[in-house]
Amino acid sequence: MTDKKTTDNILVAEIPAEEAKNPDVSTIDACISHAREIKDAQLELIKSKNYDFAPEFRDLTIQLYLLGVMWKFAESLGSNVENARELAFSALQTMMMQDKLQKQKAIKRTEFLRKMSKLEDDHDALAVAIGYESEPDDNSLAEVFDHYVDDLQVSGAFWRLYDRGKKIMLYGGLGIAFLVIWFITLFMPGNSAIAILAAGLISAAIFVIPVFLIGVFIYHTKLKKTKQAS
Repeated sequence: MTDKKTTDNILVAEIPAEEAKNPDVSTIDACISHAREIKDAQLELIKSKNYDFAPEFRDLTIQLYLLGVMWKFAESLGSNVENARELAFSALQTMMMQDKLQKQKAIKRTEFLRKMSKLEDDHDALAVAIGYESEPDDNSLAEVFDHYVDDLQVSGAFWRLYDRGKKIMLYGGLGIAFLVIWFITLFMPGNSAIAILAAGLISAAIFVIPVFLIGVFIYHTKLKKTKQAS
């Protein structure tokens, strides 16, 4: 009787090149279903840890982790190493579209994840490697996030500070420009439209530039303290 390993090898040998490049829907669905189960279980395990990361970093890390999970799962379905990794990217893209992300955005996101999945030395990114080596009901996602707990650049606090700073610069700059244009128009008639607009833009810049510099100073100060503490 042919053992399982031999059967798997036969399956790999019989996969046509075109089919390997365009995996069937059932295979992708199986990868997605497996990834969703792992994701739900891992998110439940880290819920009590109250990680505070920037939303973009959190989503990116989870997606790279799931890439590793689906890569390993695809190999168990009989794909060779290279095709299994590509199949995982296809499944991840389809998964994002199922989660209501527009197709073009999903394609761009997948290409971005492809770049982020490899380091400069051609090794897999940490989240991908840990996702690939993960086992059911382990704490592998927490293991990924624990590496970045003290990294100020991906912290939720820094992201909120950055987001508030952008809003202050945008709305503050627009408000100052509007007030200056209104004041000149009302109390200093006779100026040309270009002169009034220029005054408004200069006033906005006078407000925005110091706010930006203060934000940069706060960032570097916090980063310096974090590095000294570590």
